Amino acid sequence: MQKTYTSVKDITGPLVMIELPESAEVKFEELVEVQMEGSEKKQLGKVLESSKGKAVVQMFEGTSGLATEGSKATFLGKPLRMKLSKDLIGRVFDGMGTPLDGLPEIISNESRDINGMPINPASRQAPSDFVQTGISSIDVMNTMVRGQKIPVFSGAGLDHNKLAVQIARQAAVGDGSTTERNSDEPFAVVFAAMGVTFEEAEYFKAEFEKTGALDNAVLFLNTAADPVVERIATPRMALTVAEYLAFEHDIHVLVILTDMTNYAEALREVSAARKEVPGRRGYPGYLYTDLSTIYERAGSINVAKGTITQVPIITMPQDDKTHPVPDLTGYITEGQFALDRNIAKSGIYPPMDVLASLSRLKVGGGKTRADHYKVADQLFASYARGKEVRELAVVLGEASLNVADKAHLDFATAYEKEFIQQGFYENRSLNESLDLGWKLLGMLPRKELKRVKSSLVEEYLGKES
Repeated sequence: MQKTYTSVKDITGPLVMIELPESAEVKFEELVEVQMEGSEKKQLGKVLESSKGKAVVQMFEGTSGLATEGSKATFLGKPLRMKLSKDLIGRVFDGMGTPLDGLPEIISNESRDINGMPINPASRQAPSDFVQTGISSIDVMNTMVRGQKIPVFSGAGLDHNKLAVQIARQAAVGDGSTTERNSDEPFAVVFAAMGVTFEEAEYFKAEFEKTGALDNAVLFLNTAADPVVERIATPRMALTVAEYLAFEHDIHVLVILTDMTNYAEALREVSAARKEVPGRRGYPGYLYTDLSTIYERAGSINVAKGTITQVPIITMPQDDKTHPVPDLTGYITEGQFALDRNIAKSGIYPPMDVLASLSRLKVGGGKTRADHYKVADQLFASYARGKEVRELAVVLGEASLNVADKAHLDFATAYEKEFIQQGFYENRSLNESLDLGWKLLGMLPRKELKRVKSSLVEEYLGKES
């Protein structure tokens, strides 16, 4: 039931304070329309707090043009909802779900509260199926699993946007034997950009359209010029669409959220306007809880075939992993892909630091090639030793190295230039990446391959002459 009040008492930043009768029933997240007397424009907001005869309303479009005198607020009695249909696939929207592609709005009788519902832990299934990204340093070394939530930790100026587009374009479900998407297991991408520049938003849109990836994706683009409060709604819009496609239409959905640091900055700005007691570095004390309401919307459930895999991208201010956003994200999610500035400076794309990256989930046995994790273990160990030798050579000189150390030094260089390095449009199947890994391991003396069985070494590298 809609109720209208004319008791707007204060406007601070994106917040409007409204006095209410003691008997008024106002719900958290309820939508509110605020309108100036004599104006036809209605500005939308939502209730952040309601107590002691007043309501704090957070405006989606800012408070420009509003005044305490002559304003009326209409409480709509419902939360912000997203209209849902399979016709969303192939469309581009702003952060509030308004079309940006010149096409009509979605016509559907199905709509849902964007805040979603928690997944019952009893209905969750343990993720164990493979998501192939076509990127060797991810697929072999730190495999992504359907239903997993795994962020990308990056820094200002690194190629995280480029990597996000490549993952969105190439991601597929299967056993890694091919780069083709399995038609028997429908797959879609929901891509949400928050607080990006206009140029970045145009880049995302152009890349999806140019490569045809848009045919299988839903884009939400919130720019830095858009209202701060819209930025808070954008990831929830995207995840509401993902839940509908996954759990109503049995589609495997990959959700990419960039940049969660911009999202957290929006939370901090609204928190400051509410005069809340700040937490670490000025972020609200409930930052952990708020982030968890987004990240925990990934997963797979036993009553639907579809899954939601989530890849949030976080730019760490000053490359600081202890910054609250990456720090708290690490507690909630299941590992991380780490980008490294020094690797980027050497001209390698993607600048993946495989030693600092981690995926806490593994693909179930028999769902990828039998030698997958043995090869990954050996590549990891050999590359780690090669980097140690590289540091030692800087101090003592290469002349001081023995034969095995020199082999590991050469291996580390080749591993970076051939395995980690790959083109933006280069899509490798898991089998191709594993074969490349075996080729590089062939540079090392056989006695140094301690993480793989001799039978596997002979199968892929042949008998030692």
